[in-house]
Amino acid sequence: MGLIVTIIRPSKGWRGVNVKELLHYKDLLRFLTIRGIKAKYAQSILGIGWAIIQPLVTTVVFTIIFGNLAKVSSEGVPYFIFSLTAMVPWTYFSNTLTDAANSLITNANLITKVYFPRLVLPLTAALSKLLDFLIAFTVLIVMLLVYGFSMNWTLIWLPLLIIILLLTSLGAGMLLAALAVQYRDVKHALSFMVQLLMYAAPVVYPTSNVPEAYRIWYALNPMVGVIEGFRAVFLHTQPMPWNYIGLGTMVAIFLFIGGLFYFRKMERNFADVA
Repeated sequence: MGLIVTIIRPSKGWRGVNVKELLHYKDLLRFLTIRGIKAKYAQSILGIGWAIIQPLVTTVVFTIIFGNLAKVSSEGVPYFIFSLTAMVPWTYFSNTLTDAANSLITNANLITKVYFPRLVLPLTAALSKLLDFLIAFTVLIVMLLVYGFSMNWTLIWLPLLIIILLLTSLGAGMLLAALAVQYRDVKHALSFMVQLLMYAAPVVYPTSNVPEAYRIWYALNPMVGVIEGFRAVFLHTQPMPWNYIGLGTMVAIFLFIGGLFYFRKMERNFADVA
């Protein structure tokens, strides 16, 4: 039997995704995803309860500060449920962005020792956070029923909103992951940046509070369409904001493709600088 020799050479220029290679490493992706979930809740008293506590406690704080003290408009619905509806997608976005951006640095020992598609690491961050999202989403449904909100046919648009959420989270995460390997300032600035991004999205206030002349620029943030879409689906405070969703979808696709190609372009240097 002849000897099979595999020669690994650094690629040049911009590269697309080798889907066949990713599928070949699907077991590694599954293992790292499960490991990420277990690592988060290992030796934790509350376990997956943290997936419930984080959005709920944050929402309570926002309700006290912005709903009761600052009297921020909640478009005629109780401020608690108004804010919670936004916190569920926002929590997934912020957690996925943070974990994906740090995924290469935290796994530096792994990427310097063995070869595998580095794209597996930010994908792991996005997949492992889906469990938290599903738990928080279940809590949201329960609270909506408690507050007397009913579901209608607009639920059919929910998968579209989740796809936009995934594209945005993963696109920004891949871009920041590639930058964080080269520039460690990204890691230090990340938590501060995520906080600023939250106030650039309608988490604690409605988009109607933004001056109309600036809304088209404001909607360039894909999370605007996602959050207002969630509110339209569950709270029925307005029709589906297709203008925000349409613009946000284009930006999310551009961000995902741009982040993906930049990640792939810089991938050949990760092991050298990690």
